[in-house]
Amino acid sequence: MAYPGYGAPPAGQDPLYGYFTAVAGQDGQISADELQQCLTQSGMAGSYKPFSLETCRLMISMLDRDMSGTMGFHEFKELSNVLSGWKATFMSYDRDHSGTVEGPELQHALTAMGFNLSPQAMNIIMKRNSTNGRIGFDDFITCCIRVRALTDQFRRRDTSHSGQAMFQYDDFMQVTMSL
Repeated sequence: MAYPGYGAPPAGQDPLYGYFTAVAGQDGQISADELQQCLTQSGMAGSYKPFSLETCRLMISMLDRDMSGTMGFHEFKELSNVLSGWKATFMSYDRDHSGTVEGPELQHALTAMGFNLSPQAMNIIMKRNSTNGRIGFDDFITCCIRVRALTDQFRRRDTSHSGQAMFQYDDFMQVTMSL
């Protein structure tokens, strides 16, 4: 069912709608900085620090099917569901409640989400995203988005399910630069 202006339910039907419409413009879309504000106001980051602008850009690109660089309410709602799952995963591996996970915990979390990464790939992820060998919630979300998006792009090209895919240079650049 479509609703005037936003293609989303009225505020009384979905609590997320109020947060979304508070920052969305007339077009019913939110940009990365508006998403950052919306996620902070809605408490989706929980007790962790607000999501960085870069993480918000990645969240939009993960769900931006129309390539507008913005997010509508239905995409925002989908993001909310994905974030809830990733947050629960993060919390289950942050056993000391420090707000961070270490490399082995990150690897277990990614494996639990269905991503089987080599030690070399995990090493690159840790070097890129950790501070003193620990990954905070924001960086954990960034890792999850990148791993999910790259895996999705690879699977689309691995039509024979052989673990191999062919990329043209421009296609490769588009995939990696969008992350």
